[in-house]
Amino acid sequence: MEIVESLQNIPVQDPPEEEFSSADLAWTKFGTSERHDDVALIPYERVDTFIIGECSNVEFPTRFHIERGRKRPRGSLKEFKSDEYLEYKLYWCSFGPENYGEGGTVLPSRKYRLNTRNRAARPQSMRGCTCHFIVKRLYARPSLALIIYNDRRHVNKSGFVCHGPLDRDAIGPGAKKIPYICNEIQQQTMSMIYLGIPEENVLEKHIEGIQRYCGSNAKVNSLALQYVQKIGTIIKRSTHELDLDDQASIRMWVERNKKSIFFYQDSSEVEPFILGIQTEWQLQQMIRFGHQSLIAADLTFGIKRLKYPLCTLLVFDSRQHVLPIAWVITRSSAKPDVAKWMKALLDRASSAEPGWKISGFMIDDAAAEIDPIRQDVLLYILRNMNSKEMWLSTMRSLPLASQEASGAIEAYHVKLKAKLFDDSHLGALQRVDWLVHKLTTELHSSYWLDRYADESDSFQNVKEEYIASTSWNRALQIPDSAVTFDDKDRLFAKVSSQKNTSVTHIVWNPGSEFAFCDCAWSLQGNLCKHVIKVNMICQDHESYQPSMSFQSFKEILTNLSRKPMDDSISLDLSMAWTHQMLDQIRQLVELNGSNDIRAVVDKMPVKWVSKKSRTSVGIPSSIHALPSSSRNGLKHVAANKKNPKRKRLSRLAYS
Repeated sequence: MEIVESLQNIPVQDPPEEEFSSADLAWTKFGTSERHDDVALIPYERVDTFIIGECSNVEFPTRFHIERGRKRPRGSLKEFKSDEYLEYKLYWCSFGPENYGEGGTVLPSRKYRLNTRNRAARPQSMRGCTCHFIVKRLYARPSLALIIYNDRRHVNKSGFVCHGPLDRDAIGPGAKKIPYICNEIQQQTMSMIYLGIPEENVLEKHIEGIQRYCGSNAKVNSLALQYVQKIGTIIKRSTHELDLDDQASIRMWVERNKKSIFFYQDSSEVEPFILGIQTEWQLQQMIRFGHQSLIAADLTFGIKRLKYPLCTLLVFDSRQHVLPIAWVITRSSAKPDVAKWMKALLDRASSAEPGWKISGFMIDDAAAEIDPIRQDVLLYILRNMNSKEMWLSTMRSLPLASQEASGAIEAYHVKLKAKLFDDSHLGALQRVDWLVHKLTTELHSSYWLDRYADESDSFQNVKEEYIASTSWNRALQIPDSAVTFDDKDRLFAKVSSQKNTSVTHIVWNPGSEFAFCDCAWSLQGNLCKHVIKVNMICQDHESYQPSMSFQSFKEILTNLSRKPMDDSISLDLSMAWTHQMLDQIRQLVELNGSNDIRAVVDKMPVKWVSKKSRTSVGIPSSIHALPSSSRNGLKHVAANKKNPKRKRLSRLAYS
């Protein structure tokens, strides 16, 4: 094949299919005689369509993850070649590149070999697949993407097929005879088993997933039963104790789970132990829900039953519930140590998604070191239900979080304690490997299944429990008629119980974040649904002051307007942004409190939009799991599915 040395001589390909793969493209040798690659040029907006097609390979079904990414601002290069990138992303088959499917090894404190690395025992492990490609958004032609396929074969370094139905050692009994069991089905099955769901229910959902690929088949159902039983047996027999020595056990776990580790520092005479855990799914949720949003920290530094304190980093999902997106196990809260793992975590997200950043960080410990976080992310919001002097002094410089956020974080902390402090595991609390095992199996599976149940509208019992898991959502179920106030000074409010009408709870100091209730949950220092419900009603009355989170927001804006700036244009721009943000917040508040949405919409300004932007309306929620360019990549697909009659509709839309 002739080698092309200029991209100008390579045609742009735009297959008409809604989804296309490498088999639908004509590949060109680009480079020099000494070094060249197989390349193809496609519209940049169709990159995600190409990736979806590559994942749907019948012989080698898989998913591709971003192994590495880089980005340049426009205008940063004065001189550049035709193949210089504006954005660079390396996509790798999710069954590679590492191979963690090898056999067992001799443990450090044992003289015999323990086969804990049985290949079938780890259906989620990587298989050493070498298939990967690069996508460059061209610097000179940003509307085009250059695809460089380094290796199109789904084989390992030895040249053997390492996954899919053609793999003789494929995962599961008879896997080479049945269609591929994708990661989603595997994770669903394992999550249900970890959470103790009966085997017949696990099997039913497992078969439903397989039938999406191959239809109903008695043989497939029989093999699926064997698969579920085998995975169930492996999980029941699995143990956190990889070695008798806890420190050696953790070293082994780290070595075997490198993809789930974003920072590790073994303890020594001068350095403390630090272990940062983040699975691939957690990284996806961090990128999806954390970009230009909030990240919260839940700390267990006051719990002495664990060998090392645990810090959980959380993001808020589409229902304003929190998801654990990383765990940090360490005894040190010193600035240098916090800076190490914080920078490593942010670098990992930025490498997977260039340009990723967060807008704020929430803490629940007034004594926490905030300087390392200030250096890397925007601080700071406090979650507080105490009235100690330390909190009061910290609150003078940092705003206070809302009760909805506090309730969501509290719901995670309650679930965490329920998983960890079971009486049957009290003897293992001082082992780090046990804590890691609990986090990455039961707790991880619980939140994975919660999100899957909500997004797929399945597992209704799980979904209902997930929706009602926070005090804020339980407060929404209390009718306004159940709340009455003190007629004189409004020093307290009464909330009638919905389960037992003869029971009434008293909420003191209503309308304040420092309100408290006489129910058992509130007396334990928690944020109860009665307090939240009373405060919801109080916020609509002028006699009560606005929440402290709103007062903090107002004070920041006021101070911003008073702050002298050398550049008056920058001050004008800041004020313009501030007023624009205030208008949006005012509209959201009005929309939330209105019973007639039409009255609110009619007041909104009319805005002309182009036909191209209208095609993004109605994109299914599943694309959020794809990389950031998914929306642009699916516009072409959405446009093809539009009914031609809609072209005659008015192009008016409300902003």
